[in-house]
Amino acid sequence: MSKIAIIGSGFSGLSAAAYSAQKGHEVHVFEKNSSLGGRARKFITDNGYTFDMGPSWYWMPDIIENFFTDFNKKTSDFFQLVPLNPQFEMVFSDGNMQIPHDYDEMKKLFETTEKGAGKKLDDFMQDAKYKYEVGMKDFVNKPCHSWFEFVSPKIAKSALKLDLLSNFHKFVRKYFKDPKLIMLMEFPVIFLGAAPKDIPALYSLMNYGGYKLGTWYPMGGFSKIIDAMADIAQGQGVQFHLSSNIDSIKINNNKATSVSVNGTDIEFDSVIASSDYHHTENKLLPKEYRNYSEEYWKKRTFAPSCLIYYLGFKEKIPNLKHHTLFFENDLDLHTTEIYDDKKWPTKPLFYVCCPSKTDPNVAPENCENVFLLMPVATGLEDSEEVREQYFNQMILRLEKHTETSDLNSKLEYKKSYCIKDFKEDYNAYEGNAYGLANTLSQTAVLKPSLKNKKVSNLFYTGQLTVPGPGVPPSIISGKIAAIEATK
Repeated sequence: MSKIAIIGSGFSGLSAAAYSAQKGHEVHVFEKNSSLGGRARKFITDNGYTFDMGPSWYWMPDIIENFFTDFNKKTSDFFQLVPLNPQFEMVFSDGNMQIPHDYDEMKKLFETTEKGAGKKLDDFMQDAKYKYEVGMKDFVNKPCHSWFEFVSPKIAKSALKLDLLSNFHKFVRKYFKDPKLIMLMEFPVIFLGAAPKDIPALYSLMNYGGYKLGTWYPMGGFSKIIDAMADIAQGQGVQFHLSSNIDSIKINNNKATSVSVNGTDIEFDSVIASSDYHHTENKLLPKEYRNYSEEYWKKRTFAPSCLIYYLGFKEKIPNLKHHTLFFENDLDLHTTEIYDDKKWPTKPLFYVCCPSKTDPNVAPENCENVFLLMPVATGLEDSEEVREQYFNQMILRLEKHTETSDLNSKLEYKKSYCIKDFKEDYNAYEGNAYGLANTLSQTAVLKPSLKNKKVSNLFYTGQLTVPGPGVPPSIISGKIAAIEATK
C-alpha cells in the first residue's frame, strides 16, 4: 500500500482521491482554503443566501453519473436532479429565445426561426451524438502520453467523422443560417477557451451533451456534487486536511519524497497535483524538475477568466429564468477581445444564474439569489472601479430584460470576484477561470503532460491537463491520474 498526497480538492482532486483510495492506498488531500471544492466551493451569507462560487451548468449527466457508478452509488443517493425548462433563455437585441427541455419542442423552435432548421437540428445532433459517444467514452479517457494510444480500429475508423481538423465556426454554418441559431449553437464552446473559429468541430459534442441530454440542476446547489464526492472519498478512507497550504514538493533521486504542509514536511510515496499546473511547477518544484518553462506558458492559449457578482435581492425579480444569456452584442467582438486583443470588453456578453427560481433554499423567503458572470481575458489589470463599471452595465441590461427598475436599491448582499481573486484563492495562472483552451494545437498529447517527465511519482490532474476544462472532464482527469499514479 502506498501513501499518496493530493494537492487541491476541486473536482479532479476529489476524483483522484476516491479512485486512488479505492485501490487500497492511504490518501491525504490538502486544501489551502477552509472548505472543499476548489472553484466549486460555496459560501453562505449571514443573511441567509447560499452561493455556488463557480460551476452552475449541469450538463453531460451520464458522465457525472459514471463516477458514482464506479463506487456502486447513484447521484440520487446524494442529491435530487431536476430538469430545467426552459433550459435557458437567450436575450438578443431584437427579441428573446427560450430553449425548451423537450427535444421535439426545440425542433419546433428551430423550424419557426428558420425554415428547414428542425430537420437540420436532427442531422446536427445525430452527428454530435456520434462525437459524444466516441469523444467522451474513448477519446477523453486516455492519459495522452503518446499518439499511439489513439491507434485503435474504432478511433482510426472514426477519425474523419470526428472533424478534428475542421473548425466549429464553419461547421455550425453548414447547418444553420439564422444569426440567433448560430449564436445559440456557438455559445457552449466559448468556455472551452477559444473563439469558435479556433475550436475543432469535434466539440459539437458539447451541444449534444447539453441541449439533447438536457440542462439540470442539483437541488441545494452545485456544491452538493462536491459534498457527495467527498462523502464517497471518505467512505474509501481518504483523509482531508483543510487550510493546509503546500509550500513545496521535496525531490530526492528523481522521486517526490515529501510535501511541506504549512511549513512541516510529511513523507509520501507519490503526489498528485490538482493545484494549478503552472503554480505547482513554478512555486513548489525546484527549477530542474519542471516539465515546462515560463516561455511555454506564455505561448499557451488560455480559456477566459471572468468577472462574477454574487447578489442577494430582498424581493423577487419577475421575468427571469434560472439561466439567462445576454447576447445583445456581437459574439465575435467579445471573443476577439478575450483571446486576441486581451482587453476589457467594449460591448460585453454576460450570463445570469438565478437558482432561487428553482430552489427556494438558496435564498431567504421572497428573496432572489443572483449570480452575474462576464467572461474576460486572463492577465488584465483588475480593480474595483473597473468591476463596478461593468456591474452597472449588467444591472441596466438585467432591468431592461426583466422590466424592473432600481434593482440596486433592492440589494441586501453584493460581492464581486475576478482575476485577482482567482490568483489569490487558486494560484490560477494569469487569473484564469477555466484552464487551457481546447484548440487543435492544445488537444490530447499536445496538452501539458499528466506525468512529470523527470520525477517518476509526480502526476498532474485538472483543467490544465488532459482531457481539458469543465466539470465532467475534470472528474475524468482525476480518474486517469489515479490510474497512472497507482500502477
